[in-house]
Amino acid sequence: MALPATIYKATITLSDIDRGRYETLTATVAKHPSETEERLVARLLAYALFSENDLTFTKGLCAGDEPDLWVKGGDGRVLLWVEVGLPDSDRIVKASRHCERVALLACGRAFTNWEQQHLPRLAKIANLTVIGIDQPFLAAVVRRLERSIAWAITITEGVCYLTIGDETLETALRRVELRGHLT
Repeated sequence: MALPATIYKATITLSDIDRGRYETLTATVAKHPSETEERLVARLLAYALFSENDLTFTKGLCAGDEPDLWVKGGDGRVLLWVEVGLPDSDRIVKASRHCERVALLACGRAFTNWEQQHLPRLAKIANLTVIGIDQPFLAAVVRRLERSIAWAITITEGVCYLTIGDETLETALRRVELRGHLT
């Protein structure tokens, strides 16, 4: 018998000063049995970091031809394709050809190797944004993860401050220069 998904309910108070976006995001997210808690946290962070009208979670791991999040236009075209983790560059290249914009929240223990292997191929994609996030930050958030999530996220000057209860964690949001250098 297959294991069921674990359901998380999230409320994220977002103050993205860098983009002038202030809102309360709510989501019910299913964690697939094969998904790690780190990946779930990364998906929720991507939901906040790339927040815009009509951004929704997809079937994710259950549908290999869909990103983690997307914005679809009224005609069914994908306007924004958001990936989380360290996907193969072929997947990103294909998405960039079919979508107006592609965003990647790059995270994972093998980030340095992924960067060396895949960024040269991605360097020519004009409609791609890549943001790297530190693994220790993700691990710290996972240690505080509960089924009912209440986060306050403030983003200012390229730094993400995430408050859970009375504790605030912070990490730099490293915009990955597609020439292969982090800023």
